[in-house]
Amino acid sequence: MGVESLPDFTLPARLRRESLPAQIRQRLLANVWCGQCRHEVTITNFSGTIKCGDLLLVGKCAECHGDMARVIEGS
Repeated sequence: MGVESLPDFTLPARLRRESLPAQIRQRLLANVWCGQCRHEVTITNFSGTIKCGDLLLVGKCAECHGDMARVIEGS
């Protein structure tokens, strides 16, 4: 059983992510479009920053391990 590391987030990104309910956070991670797999997958090994007021998660596809990103629009 491996140990999974905690995601690397900037402080503003961490605060934005933590403001979302846990169930919504999980759903957003498990529902990311992969351009290579051509379907929804889970993003893994991700980091988070704020770009133009939106939360940007950058990581890897759980299936093909290709690069992917998820934008969560700010309110």
